[in-house]
Amino acid sequence: MRVSSSPSTRYAERLGLPWWLWLGGFAAAGLLAAEIWLGASGLRAWLPFVLLLPAGLAGLLWLGRIRVAVHDGELRVDDARLPARFVADVVPLDAAGRREVLGVGADPLAFVVQRPWIPGAVQVVLDDPADPTPFWVVSTRRPVELAEALLAARDAVGTGRVE
Repeated sequence: MRVSSSPSTRYAERLGLPWWLWLGGFAAAGLLAAEIWLGASGLRAWLPFVLLLPAGLAGLLWLGRIRVAVHDGELRVDDARLPARFVADVVPLDAAGRREVLGVGADPLAFVVQRPWIPGAVQVVLDDPADPTPFWVVSTRRPVELAEALLAARDAVGTGRVE
């Protein structure tokens, strides 16, 4: 996680993959390429490696592309944006809390960006009568810091100054 020093960015994080997922992804792509390679000969024998290993890399990069930021008075999660003025409350969640919020009784209208390899999350309760979404649940490695940054951005918008 990187916390920027610029006054307009209070929190920034990329939800990248842990090392063991990179290792497992490349192992799976390599194993699949080796199985296809066993039946081929000549130049075609290396084609599975040339195609599947870069495809595995592209898939792993795509899985770790999500960015979470509190910037210019709004929460940004990938391409979704939530103005801080619509935030009623922010609840930091550990793994058990996230499981409870997203479990059997979960609200189907909630906006969820969840990464299973990240144990923490925040629940952002909304106060927007025009929006049927009751809350957002966003994975983060530092739920307390994200909650504090979002509440500070909400309070800054409420007082009329956006930092």
